[in-house]
Amino acid sequence: GKTFTRESHLKRHFIVHTKEKPHICEVCSKAFAHGSTLKSHLLTHSKEKPHTCELCSKTFARSSDLKKHFRIHTKERPFVCEVCSKTFARSSNLKSHLLIHCEEKDRRKRKDRHLRIHSNEKKNVCEDCGKAFRDGSKLRLHLSTHAKEKPYICSVCAKTLRDLTALKEHLCTHTQEKAYACEFCSKAFTHRSSWKAHLRVHTKEKLYSCNVCIKAFSDSSILKRHLRTHTGEKPYVCEVCRKAFTQSGSLKSHLIIHSKEKPYICEVCSKAFSRSSNLKSHLIIHSKEKP
Repeated sequence: GKTFTRESHLKRHFIVHTKEKPHICEVCSKAFAHGSTLKSHLLTHSKEKPHTCELCSKTFARSSDLKKHFRIHTKERPFVCEVCSKTFARSSNLKSHLLIHCEEKDRRKRKDRHLRIHSNEKKNVCEDCGKAFRDGSKLRLHLSTHAKEKPYICSVCAKTLRDLTALKEHLCTHTQEKAYACEFCSKAFTHRSSWKAHLRVHTKEKLYSCNVCIKAFSDSSILKRHLRTHTGEKPYVCEVCRKAFTQSGSLKSHLIIHSKEKPYICEVCSKAFSRSSNLKSHLIIHSKEKP
């Protein structure tokens, strides 16, 4: 029902609905809905950069890229997170940041469901799904639905599982047995999912891609860690000096400074260091001493 003053504007708008992309790049065959977008794209092939930053003289192929760059100088951060009000210079950074809240929301849901078990408001709570009932008889009736879903019972802790494979995996948590062995490095795992994730280290298969820089990773946790390089988020804070870090490992290394602990010892002269990188630098001195 949208109206336009010109027929050309209507035609241009109609492409939004038809998804038609009639303008094709002769260099890379990429298709575009509008001629102006193709024109802008062609600059990436011609290496022509007609848009110059008046503050630092850096040049750009597109006016939109110059606009993004200019925010470095103005410190403008127009993209605001609706969840925590954090601001970003680029929409892509905001997108990456929002993934953190999605995961937090999932964690909160699971926590809330679990807390209902301990709540005094409704004592008849299902431990499997967190559903609450007014009386015990309705809870018992509900539990039978889970019994049908999970007919396999653990003989050690009475936990119910959906299939025989899940039961076998679960039993390994009691026996400490690691049934899934890596054929490349002989590392063993209790769960098949952990084993599969580990195999990607050897196969170089990378299923998790960064939507900001297209970099790919073998594990979702590594992607999550990488996303912080774009968002600038530093969730690991030192309780001593309040310095913040993007990774827990970096915080751990930093804490050694406060503890005065020096766990890295030189085998040549017994000198101790707080960081492995410092020990590595020190070892170069000894390598030069050798004739």
